[in-house]
Amino acid sequence: MNTLYCNGRPVAPDVLATALVNYGHFTSLQVRDGAAQGLELHLQRLLRGTVELFDAGLDVRQVRDWMAAALDAEGVADASLRVTVFSRRFDARKPLAPAEVDVLVAVSSLARFPDAPLRVCVRPHQRAFAHLKHVGTFELFQHRRQAMREGHDDVVFSDATGRLTEGSTWNLALWDGRQVVWTKGEVLDGITRQLLRKTGLAQVDAEVTAADLSGFTGAVAVNANGIRAIGNIDSHRFSNSDWLARQVRQALAGVEWQPLQDPAG
Repeated sequence: MNTLYCNGRPVAPDVLATALVNYGHFTSLQVRDGAAQGLELHLQRLLRGTVELFDAGLDVRQVRDWMAAALDAEGVADASLRVTVFSRRFDARKPLAPAEVDVLVAVSSLARFPDAPLRVCVRPHQRAFAHLKHVGTFELFQHRRQAMREGHDDVVFSDATGRLTEGSTWNLALWDGRQVVWTKGEVLDGITRQLLRKTGLAQVDAEVTAADLSGFTGAVAVNANGIRAIGNIDSHRFSNSDWLARQVRQALAGVEWQPLQDPAG
């Protein structure tokens, strides 16, 4: 079970009921020894999403304090955090009305990808408002569920033009023998992907279709849980995905961990 904190306090049932209204956005991150990689990027994501969805500001220093306080209350320094911004005052009948926002912090055990390579299939789908990490996740999990019924582990989506875009909850990175290739399209620019862009990895963005996969020898899924090798996408098998996963993890290991507790107080 997750332990939930809203605005720095244990969640009350009435708050939880409102939080489950399907309007809001969130970020997920792994915390080790009270610190997270890309913390400022997570806070910027929350701020941008709040402006777009609610026309409201967000005190990111307060959010940072609430994240740290949730860990302290649980007595842990290593955890997975999900920080959701919603509004108890949001009225779906009057969505333009000003609404003060609330912040929900969920604390759970550290998450990580399993070691086994992913078996992935391609499914046509375009996530709505793909640039936002919003709470509308039904279609993602239903596509994954259907893929698992067919013997796969997960899905990667293709858009109306046939371009591969993103996985159900992860960014796709491919290896062409010289560099990491990030798929172009309407996708969520994940925090881990943003961090990897700043490392010394040779990398480029490119449009990739399922027919182009024969030109790639490796593939990995990238999100806040880490890096997971992809064994195959449909019938195309990758021979270098384990190697690629190690290279990407090594690059990510050099990224600074930022303490949740603001040093400036």
